Parts: sequence; C-alpha cells; structure tokens
Amino acid sequence: MRDAGRPARPIGVAVCALAFAVAAAAPAAAQTMDIYWIDVEGGGATLVVSPSGESMLVDTGWPRPEGRDAHRIVAAMEDAGLEKLDYMLITHFHTDHVGSLAELAEMVEIDQFLDHGGETEERNQQWRDIYLETAGDTRMVAGAGDVLTMGDVEVRMISSNMELIGEPINDGGPNPHCAGAENRPAASPENQRTLGALFSFGGFRFVDLGDLDWDMEMELSCPVNRLGTVTVYQTSRHGAFDGAGAPAHLWAIEPQVVVVNNGPRKGITAPHHYDRIAEVPGVEGIWQTHLALEADGHNTADDMIANFEDTDECQGHWLKASVRADGTYTMTNGRNGYSRTYAAR
Repeated sequence: MRDAGRPARPIGVAVCALAFAVAAAAPAAAQTMDIYWIDVEGGGATLVVSPSGESMLVDTGWPRPEGRDAHRIVAAMEDAGLEKLDYMLITHFHTDHVGSLAELAEMVEIDQFLDHGGETEERNQQWRDIYLETAGDTRMVAGAGDVLTMGDVEVRMISSNMELIGEPINDGGPNPHCAGAENRPAASPENQRTLGALFSFGGFRFVDLGDLDWDMEMELSCPVNRLGTVTVYQTSRHGAFDGAGAPAHLWAIEPQVVVVNNGPRKGITAPHHYDRIAEVPGVEGIWQTHLALEADGHNTADDMIANFEDTDECQGHWLKASVRADGTYTMTNGRNGYSRTYAAR
C-alpha cells in the first residue's frame, strides 16, 4: 500500500501504533455498537461507534452553504457522546462523499484518515487534493482484505481501487443466482475505486460499499459470492438501482435490513429502484433517510422514513442502529422515535 511520494503505511502497523492513544482518549464504554445514517440528502455520511467508544465516519456528504452537512455530522457525534473521530474513511472522491471534509475538520479532531490510494479523474481532483491536504501525515491507504479493529468491532475492507477481496468470507461460496444474470457496463472509474467496508460485531455484519457499481458487484458475487451474507446493507449508489443493485449480488448477500441513504430527488428516482430492494428474499425491514419524491409512491412505510421534505425545508433527521452483543439490534428513526428490534440471522 503506497501513495506516490509517501512511504507505504500498512494499515495494521498504523493501527497498532495508535492503539494506546485511541483507547486512552475514547469515551466511556457503551453497551452497543451504534451506527448513524446521517442525512446528507443523497450523499454519504455513516458514523460507526464501537462499544469501546472508538469511532469511524464513512464519508462526509456535500459542500453545502453554512456547512450544512458538517453540522449534521457533528450533531450525530454529540448524540453518540463523541468529542472526536478516531477514523475518517473516504470511500471515493466524488463531491457527495467528500465535499464537507474541510469544514468538518475545522469543527472536530480527526485522528486517522483512510482512502483507496488511487488517482482520480480531473473533475474530482480538487476533492482529492483537499483530502490529502486535510489528512497530511495521518493518511493511510487501505487495500481490499485489510482489517483493523475498534474494540470488539472488526472493520474489513471489501473493495479498494478496483480490487476486491480474494477469498470468500462469512460462509460465502458458489452463487446459484449468477446463472443467466444480467451484467451492465462499468460506471465511472471513481465509483469502481470505492473503498468499501464490512463492520462485524459478533454475529452482526454491516456493509457499506459506497458507490460500488453493478459491474463490480457482479465481480464480487459471481460466480462465487465472496462477501457472504450480511445483516444490514447500505444501498450502493444511494439506491439508484440502474447502475448498482445487481440482483445476483443482492440475493446472494441476503440482507435482513436495508438502509437507503437517498435524498428527496437522488438515489431512488423510479419505482423499480425500490421494488428491487423489496423483492430480495428475506428482507425484514427497509429504512430510508428520505421519502423518494420521484418514485411514484414506491417507498417504505412512513414510520421508517427519516425525512419527508424537499431540500429547502429538510430537517436532517438521522436513522440509527444500536447493536447488542447478543446479536439483537434496534433500528430507530430520529424524526419520530419509531423503533423496531431484530435478531441478527
């Protein structure tokens, strides 16, 4: 793992060096692993807090006036009792995933940064430059298969810079859904470079593959499902399931709960986007950060939608999962307090 002009920093070595400092600075241990899907209106910003109090934010949302997305991230951190971030993982250098990083870094301390290590297209270069300047010497390049730990939570990199994990995990194996399965052309190279991660806590597994596209999903899942099954799946590409959400992939990973980090007019923009999620066998709950205003009524139940307004009026409510060591977890809607408890399969 190497960034041009910098010495290689294997992820395991860097984590070991940080272990004492992170443990000393972490807040009092919680009883649950908590995941917040922060409303950045169709961008990415997912906060994971381990029972030991260590934290990782995956992506930062958009560069919006008056630091809208950065302030929403800070509000979620405050709800979680965090004063700083131990890790900042940027899946890829698209505006809606890295746009508020500089503003956020002015508001809170960030100990360590992780990225896919690749180059990017000219149109994204400004965001990569801002990231490199912000991260400085605390940057780590993570490759597919790399693992770090946050207390009892294992974070395994599934994809990075157009590479995928090599061997099946979590009882993965031959995928019967691949026979005759449709493939679609590759999306932008930057989407394919996505640094995607699997978070495991006991028998609970949460996967965030950023904007990984249909083409890479098929490579990950066919003819062998290398990811295995997951408990909670955050939709790739915000639920825009023309360029992601390959059925052979979704049916193989068998998510129990699906979280769609969409915006009012981004992500789910057609009925078939939502329907493809609802048709996955075994899905027990679909939660959305926003009502999809262009999906012609194809949305989940109202109680499981965090925000109903269009952008100008949006209040920015989050969704949250609280995961216990016995594998049970409770999903909560920050808008109305509605919650539902599941037992991880």
